[in-house]
Amino acid sequence: MAKNEKKGNAFSNNPLVKAVGSQQIVVLLAVVVLFLVFSIASKSFRQYTTILSLLDTVYYIAFMAIGVTFCLITGGVDLSIGTGMICYSLIGAYLVVHVGVPVWVGILVSILCGVIMGFFNGFLVAVLNLPPFIATLCSMMITRGMGSIFTGGLSVAWPSSGSAQGAYRNMFKLNTGSIILPIGFILVLVATIVMSTVLNKTRPGRYIIAIGSNKEALRLSGVNVVKWQWLAYVISGLFTGFASIAYAGVLASSVAPGAGAGLEMDAICAAIIGGTSMNGGSGTIIGTLLGVFVMALLKIGLPFVGFQANMQQIITGLVLILAVFIDVLKNKAR
Repeated sequence: MAKNEKKGNAFSNNPLVKAVGSQQIVVLLAVVVLFLVFSIASKSFRQYTTILSLLDTVYYIAFMAIGVTFCLITGGVDLSIGTGMICYSLIGAYLVVHVGVPVWVGILVSILCGVIMGFFNGFLVAVLNLPPFIATLCSMMITRGMGSIFTGGLSVAWPSSGSAQGAYRNMFKLNTGSIILPIGFILVLVATIVMSTVLNKTRPGRYIIAIGSNKEALRLSGVNVVKWQWLAYVISGLFTGFASIAYAGVLASSVAPGAGAGLEMDAICAAIIGGTSMNGGSGTIIGTLLGVFVMALLKIGLPFVGFQANMQQIITGLVLILAVFIDVLKNKAR
């Protein structure tokens, strides 16, 4: 091969593919194909109410996925985000409904609970050097029980949209009287842009990526690895707190204690599908958001083509296997 001959093919050498990433382009195409397949297979899927339900699912999965992407990039994971989201939402709702605090206080408390748990997880992983899987698995069990204890085992519902304190739901769905506008997607886009900038354009983001690439080399270069690895879990906790508000804001039903187990996999799958490596060192927030749409389309779209909950879990598992396999192939190619 001549020295000046470009390696790769027409697809990989395309400027757009280089700028966005080949896996992200493939995932975007998968989102379009899934949407078309479900739309053709079911007329009901094309209804505006279904699109709203799809975006409702996107909101809370996206916030969890954006946060956990930082943990995955360090080579770790946060398994507590699913049960944590339910726990923080329960605590905030209980304070609003049973204690009588203003809704904005309940929202702040829910987010603060996420930050505290993220701080705790970061301490276990970065300071005590516990394996992230084991540390956050324990946190998952703690948050699952803590929400139930706080509410006395009772389900709690945040104020409905028609009540005096239900205006917070307008952050996600604004009812103009003639149409419901899914303005929550603007919040998700803003979060994606901001955190993508943090990851790629700031010193903390570059250090978090470097931890996943070669933690020991970074430490030997004089960087405080503990601090930046700790920060990744605090970010995950912060966005789990945001997810708890999104979950409460788009669901009219009550929040049940003990729920949330398994929801963390939707976020982790989304990040991996979007190109975040399980081995750490690489990943993009934009790719994660695209992966969120894949997961949301599967959750909302599969029932429209006759697949029940059990089959949905099987298909989601197969999609995750495929994403991990692609990640393995990418690592071998490097």
